[in-house]
Amino acid sequence: MTENDKKWYVVHTYSGHEERVKKNLGERIQTLDLSEEIGRVEVPTEEEVEVKNGQRRSIRRKILPGYVIVQMLMNDRNWNIVRNTPGVTGFVGTGGKPTPLQPHEVDRIITQMEAEAPRVKVGFKKGQSVRVIDGPFIDFIGMVDEVNTEKGKVKVLLSLFGRETPVELDFLQVEKL
Repeated sequence: MTENDKKWYVVHTYSGHEERVKKNLGERIQTLDLSEEIGRVEVPTEEEVEVKNGQRRSIRRKILPGYVIVQMLMNDRNWNIVRNTPGVTGFVGTGGKPTPLQPHEVDRIITQMEAEAPRVKVGFKKGQSVRVIDGPFIDFIGMVDEVNTEKGKVKVLLSLFGRETPVELDFLQVEKL
């Protein structure tokens, strides 16, 4: 049996139980010696950088909350083992029959999970009022004109000498009002 014989299926879980389901299913696979038939069990997550209270934090965010993806050979026994794992509510599919993911869907999910550069979660939108909390323009209040997530910068229109002046600042230098 090769990896190509196994297909990826989406398993619905109780909300917040994704990691527990992954652990329980992994233990059942080992105990029942099914590693040949049931391959990878993944909780689709991605690395995200969040800027909160002037601090950068790296967090793992679930791409598909409430779901786990399982690479397996579908048969009645394997279906029952996965379906009866604690925390699992069922497979995603039509008419009670599990539907395998298409290869391009799996590739997109895996690529998103393995991305080297973490996504930056931005709390700023164009037209939003912000206060500068660091740098030479500290305590100035302005309006967001542009957000550049790749560079981690935001362009803010500040009123300097009676004129609106665009100033590029780091995400850490501003806070929402």
